[in-house]
Amino acid sequence: TSAGGRMWILGWLGMASLCLGAAWAVPAKDRRKAEKPKADLALYENLDLDNYDLTLDNYGEILDLSNYEELYDYGDLAPKIEVGTLAPRPKDPETLPNLGATAETPKLQPPSTAGRIHPAPIPGACAPPGLPSCLLCLCIGTSVYCDDADLEHIPALPPDTTYLYARFNRIGAVRAGDFTGLNKLKRIDLSSNSISWADVDAFRLLPSLQELILPENRLTALPELPHSIVRLDARLNRIPSAGLRPEAFRDLKQLQFLHLSDNRLDFIPAPLPESLRSLHLQNNNIQTMHEDTFCDSQDHSQVRRALEDIRLDGNPINLSLFPDAYFCLPRLPTGRFS
Repeated sequence: TSAGGRMWILGWLGMASLCLGAAWAVPAKDRRKAEKPKADLALYENLDLDNYDLTLDNYGEILDLSNYEELYDYGDLAPKIEVGTLAPRPKDPETLPNLGATAETPKLQPPSTAGRIHPAPIPGACAPPGLPSCLLCLCIGTSVYCDDADLEHIPALPPDTTYLYARFNRIGAVRAGDFTGLNKLKRIDLSSNSISWADVDAFRLLPSLQELILPENRLTALPELPHSIVRLDARLNRIPSAGLRPEAFRDLKQLQFLHLSDNRLDFIPAPLPESLRSLHLQNNNIQTMHEDTFCDSQDHSQVRRALEDIRLDGNPINLSLFPDAYFCLPRLPTGRFS
């Protein structure tokens, strides 16, 4: 074969190979494009997209986070900050301060009550002797709230306490030393306890006490009261007339409200101070009264303007039998007149 013939054959073979390559290249490209969507659809064919409603209730069912942390290596991140520290612990032990074998526990300072709000009482807890009530009750300013704290006795109080509320507890008695040194105490509310007795000096030595609230207890006698008292509420107790000292209220020149209803009194506790405005004695066992109970029978010019509220209803006394007993009053007592 001549040289020209060989060149022609080689040229023809080159052209044929180029044509074959082009013919196979296009279908392969198209085939990859057509096959790719089929592969992608296979990943989603098991998903129920109509019910794919992600809420807080099914969050854990749709997204499996059980092995989430295993997918990542946190070793190269900064060390975690422990609770109670301000910064990560240094890795070099030499940089740590020398605290010795054991750390000394800091001493607690007596709590300051001014302007602070303290934790509420824990049900069933009782304050150990000498423990300030602000660690057991709620202190707001100079007021101490020990309501419904399951107390069996009056806890130690801050010296600047002005108002004490210890209602709905199980306090059984008031001792002479419970309020020692509390010269600023103005109000004591011990409603709904189990108090059956109070020492004679439990309240008498409190120079600023104005309100003593003792309803719904089991008292059978009243202790002596300070001359500063303005309001005494001892309703719903078991106090008989024998439980009151003779002329118990005569020298209480600031007393305005005396409420002794729902007790066991046999007579009205006279004489009553001129300052008195409200006298509630309903639901006792009062059957009679003296002509001088409210007014001075020897001074018919007397006018007792302050005493406008006298409750004697619920007693067996017939008020119409004592017409001369009310001439100095601005209004008649409430009760039975027939």
